[in-house]
Amino acid sequence: MTERRIRVLIGKPGLDGHDRGAKTVASVLRDHGMEVVYTGLHQTPAMIAEAAAQEDVDVVGLSLLSGAHMALFPRVRDELTARGKGDVLLVGGGIIPHDDMDSLEGDGFAKLFGPGTPTTDIATWIQEEMEKRFEREGEEA
Repeated sequence: MTERRIRVLIGKPGLDGHDRGAKTVASVLRDHGMEVVYTGLHQTPAMIAEAAAQEDVDVVGLSLLSGAHMALFPRVRDELTARGKGDVLLVGGGIIPHDDMDSLEGDGFAKLFGPGTPTTDIATWIQEEMEKRFEREGEEA
């Protein structure tokens, strides 16, 4: 793994009040050496994007179980872009039908994780993706 620590924000947009999965993922990411900011429940897309900009994160992970992912996830992406953070690695998880996953992945989300995904798989995937990005940044410098 790179010497630079990966900075991740975990956000819970909308009215979804279930955060056990998000907290579990946040804990596993910390255990894998990442710096993690958890925004808490009931965040607006603008609040998540503002926190991501203020914390200068590399990754934004969204968790949603309420079914509003097709409305809220793109709004978070748009808010990030408006704040100059359109280049962050966007990931998400929750109860998301496969067709919606395909649509969101085609619309700026790098990866969506469904129920039952081993948390270590999420951490490993993020580490590998960020390694690729850090290497590209090093080549461009």
